[in-house]
Amino acid sequence: MGLVIERASGSIQIVETTNKSILGVVKGLGDLSHASAVYSRDGRYAYLFGRDGGLSKIDILTNTLVKRVVQGGNSIGGAISQDGKLVAVSNYSPGGVKVFDSATLELVADIPAEDEFGELSKVVGLVDIPGQKFVFSLFDAGEIWIADMSNIAAPKITKFKDIGKKPYDGLVTSDGRFYLAGLFGEDGLALIDLWNPEKGSKKILQNYGKGEKKLPVYKMPHLEGWAIAGDKAFLPAVGRHEILVVDTKSWEEIGRIPVHSQPVFAMGRPDGRQVWVNFAFPKNDTLQVIDVQKLQVVKSLKPGNGVMHMEFTPRGEHIWVSVRDRDRVEVYNTDSFEKISQITVEKPSGIFFTSRAHKIGL
Repeated sequence: MGLVIERASGSIQIVETTNKSILGVVKGLGDLSHASAVYSRDGRYAYLFGRDGGLSKIDILTNTLVKRVVQGGNSIGGAISQDGKLVAVSNYSPGGVKVFDSATLELVADIPAEDEFGELSKVVGLVDIPGQKFVFSLFDAGEIWIADMSNIAAPKITKFKDIGKKPYDGLVTSDGRFYLAGLFGEDGLALIDLWNPEKGSKKILQNYGKGEKKLPVYKMPHLEGWAIAGDKAFLPAVGRHEILVVDTKSWEEIGRIPVHSQPVFAMGRPDGRQVWVNFAFPKNDTLQVIDVQKLQVVKSLKPGNGVMHMEFTPRGEHIWVSVRDRDRVEVYNTDSFEKISQITVEKPSGIFFTSRAHKIGL
């Protein structure tokens, strides 16, 4: 099961992937123009993070809104803790992270993201990691923080300063070991080995755009969609028509793959054999498929304008694609690339399946 966000109407469609059907709709969820979701451990409850600061708890078995709180002025994401008892929300406005009891949505911790001068920073790239911890980046301050929530009454914060200019998003590898933050203010990324945090942060891929003029950036790549397949990572290059291929043992660039336009998501099929890429406006009518062994694009598809998001079924036989400007979600067979189904959804964007409940960082 899962949900599809209807960004224009503040509602979601509850779906199931076996028969590719809609089970119900939940309305009244506020501004969902940049919404994302995480799931409870049993997959029953979705926690939806809205752009208006709304945090909504939804029962996807009964298609009902359990509770909704407006916890900030502008939030763009969140995470659920390792034990499933805490939901954390990252805020653009007023900045900082708020942590809630997942059962009641009562506030249990407020973590202001203040720099050394007491100024609040936008928070991005919030993910969960093992040890009942959250990691996130401070866009304005250029820092990465780890919040250990083992003791809810007194969260322990570890700060990594001067990690780079304007971290705009972050991801954690599927084993929970490495946290990477993309940098908008400079070429490269910041990397922290969470098994050895005492080593601090280091910059990687610092020269991927050196000496070259960047193109206008119409939409920032989404890091949680970055693909890691085997010992390679496939990362969208900011302001370029390329996917960077990185050796995850050394975190050095080992190749580049030319693609259709500016990539937004580069998502790996669960078996790691393929990477599917979508693109920023104005060339957002296209999907491309990269063969991981060949390190090249092997298929281009044109679902239509406004290809916003993709989500693989848990074992990767199908991919669901939201096509906003055609008011539909299309389903493709990932072996034959054949479109096998489509569902009418009003201005769809994010697609989130319950299989995410069992993955670190999603």
